[in-house]
Amino acid sequence: MDEGLRLGANFVDYTLIAIYFVFVLGIGIAARRAVSSSLDFFLSGRSLPAWVTGLAFISANLGAVEITGMSANGVEYGIPSVHYFWIGAVPAMLFLGVVMMPFYYGSKVRSVPEFMLRRFGPTAHLVNAISFAVAQLLIAGINLYLLAKIVNVILGWSLPISLVVAAVIVLTYTTLGGLSAAIYNEVLQFFVIVAALLPLTIIGLYKVGGYGGLKEKILAAGARGGESHLSSWPGTNLTGIDNGVLSVIGIVFGLGFVLSFGYWTTNFVEVQRAMASKSISAAQRAPIIGAFPKMFIPFIVIFPGMIASVTVAEYASADTNADYNNALIYLFRDLLPNGMLGLAITGLLASFMAGMAANISAFNTVFSYDLWQTYVVKNKPDGYYLAVGRWATVAATVVAIGTATFAASYDNIMGYLQTLFGFFNAPLFATFILGMFWKRMTASAGWTGLVSGTVAAIVVSVLSQDALGSLSTGAIGLSGQGASFVAAGAAFVVDILVSVVVTLATRPKPESELRGLVYSLTPKQDFHDDTEGVLAWYQQPTKLAGIGLVLVVVLNIIFW
Repeated sequence: MDEGLRLGANFVDYTLIAIYFVFVLGIGIAARRAVSSSLDFFLSGRSLPAWVTGLAFISANLGAVEITGMSANGVEYGIPSVHYFWIGAVPAMLFLGVVMMPFYYGSKVRSVPEFMLRRFGPTAHLVNAISFAVAQLLIAGINLYLLAKIVNVILGWSLPISLVVAAVIVLTYTTLGGLSAAIYNEVLQFFVIVAALLPLTIIGLYKVGGYGGLKEKILAAGARGGESHLSSWPGTNLTGIDNGVLSVIGIVFGLGFVLSFGYWTTNFVEVQRAMASKSISAAQRAPIIGAFPKMFIPFIVIFPGMIASVTVAEYASADTNADYNNALIYLFRDLLPNGMLGLAITGLLASFMAGMAANISAFNTVFSYDLWQTYVVKNKPDGYYLAVGRWATVAATVVAIGTATFAASYDNIMGYLQTLFGFFNAPLFATFILGMFWKRMTASAGWTGLVSGTVAAIVVSVLSQDALGSLSTGAIGLSGQGASFVAAGAAFVVDILVSVVVTLATRPKPESELRGLVYSLTPKQDFHDDTEGVLAWYQQPTKLAGIGLVLVVVLNIIFW
């Protein structure tokens, strides 16, 4: 942490921040009145409209990790960072809405691990539930660490104090109102984040002479990246793979398919928001609606990083040791007047709370239902598990304070995050997608594939140069975020191979037990409902997804 970095906030800025926190806690208190059962607490009673869950869906992902990490990517890599959105997010979000959500919503499961239990049995379920819970605690810790940095530069408070204060605020509204409080706060936070970062991008572009001026300054900087910062393909600076063809393969397969589909289609942090919708069609629209703002987020997170790379004094030298994670804070300091500074600080605080609350609310659901109720204390009244969920929220927050220190060694937090996704999401996606479309796949193949895929990702990360910090040996020469793409690809391939081999040697479930869990064995009417009547064209999931796909292709072409 840069102890010498401070923002000159004044009374107006602090007033704006205080007003925001009053609203946040007020939403938690109001939402508490609607919580009378565990379904209310964990899935909002499945009563929320599509536009609410759609915005919450994208806001849950628009946390401090994404905003800080992607602005850091903007400094370090430039335009190739858009692959995390236009290749590594939107296509998978559309696929989730059109294909996957009917399975989740129609089966009435309360979590992704519960889906794994019904398809593959208790061993695969336990492996998935534990790995997911650990992942959420680690990622929640990243959010806490990043918020502590923000509080430090605003108030000069120490890291321990900053962590505790931040954790208490999120704990309060998440414990009071459960998922509804988290979701409605995420909708509020989405608008706060956009209101905070959009003016920063506009002011920054004005200062450098528009996008044309930004390109000229980046080219003049030369050693910081030059041409490679201004062209999205082949993205060799992002992947760390010198061969252009191999770099493209790493982006398309490792990021665009394995990491992206693994995250967006099996990560319960995201799926939970769509499952809170009031019908199957609303659940389908949630990720599709979220895809539209998602494809434009690069302009308010990556572009500010690019602007910082040529305007911030700390990044003036190509061999600077300045922390890339501070890019937005440097821009706040250099560009924003008081008042607007308070709004921008509030936006960062909102982004932290969105990400942290998403991690914690997903953790308490999986811990309560998939671990405690299934394996520890069974057949208790519903109120008991509601209480367990609230205590799990408290425990998770405390543990996250401890895991926050893990992120401190990374100058660009996205490297750490993508490494975690390779461990936890990539093998889960391989197991999930194979089991959904191949009815022969067995329960034994489910858990052995998960474990083997995770081990493969860990091995690749250890052999790379920087994926695991000092634990990485550099034996295979991979560096940059491409190491996580390769690790994810290895996890996927190994998981598939092991699953196929084990399946052929073991006995499958009878087909009668796979209805709603395997595509070919599930009647199509199970994936539809008529509760919303005839939908207008702009409410139909497939048409909305088609429009989204066309737009993201156009954006890829424009910034080729």
